[in-house]
Amino acid sequence: MTDFQGLKALVTGGASGIGRATAELLAARGAQVAVLDLDPSSVDKPLLGFRADVTDDTSVREAVAAAVAELGGLDVLVNNAGIGAQGTVEDNDDAEWQRVFDVNLFGMVRTARAALPHLRESRHAAIVNTCSIAATAGLPQRALYSATKGAVYSLTLAMAADHIREGIRVNCVNPGTADTPWIGRLLAKAPDPAAERAALEARQPTGRLVSADEVAGAIAYLASPLSGATTGTSLAVDGGMQGLRLRPVGR
Repeated sequence: MTDFQGLKALVTGGASGIGRATAELLAARGAQVAVLDLDPSSVDKPLLGFRADVTDDTSVREAVAAAVAELGGLDVLVNNAGIGAQGTVEDNDDAEWQRVFDVNLFGMVRTARAALPHLRESRHAAIVNTCSIAATAGLPQRALYSATKGAVYSLTLAMAADHIREGIRVNCVNPGTADTPWIGRLLAKAPDPAAERAALEARQPTGRLVSADEVAGAIAYLASPLSGATTGTSLAVDGGMQGLRLRPVGR
């Protein structure tokens, strides 16, 4: 497909995992793509890499400006940078709550704020936020993470309403547990990594983790000009985790 031919895209957290898969897919479908990341050293052509810390407004503004100048404009923003958190509401102190919100929510605000003046000049502008199944389903030991993603979901709807008349569509994807570097690090810390992985796989009706490429495909769908009538929408990529209630095997 070449539905992104001639379009310019920016992907935050694009050096690995879902962000990297998304950046590569958009480029394969014709877009010029810039990646913003804390460590863009692994990014190579055709992708353009720029260092940015989404918790620092100056860093974000400078990186977005440099990327837009190199691309020659901006049509698509993929707000993907994020970090994880574990525990109940009691298990993280104020500093950790502030840190995770600073990345997962305020990082999206900073990047969108810097990108919006450029997106308004596009004829096919789209923002896609990486949210999570944690925004819509109660998951154990994920209070802080779920709170940030619930905020991202609400932010997506509000942004869609604010910018629809400017020709900017805003949507989000809600991945289930995805096979990403963060999950890999989480599993490595578990007392029994194989058992923990099996438990994560079992809670998704498909019986496996979501792949980064599958989430990238959903992001590309929402960002594409072919989806011009889609805005204010969340697209679950969760192996049926949100909506399906299967009987136990053998019953």
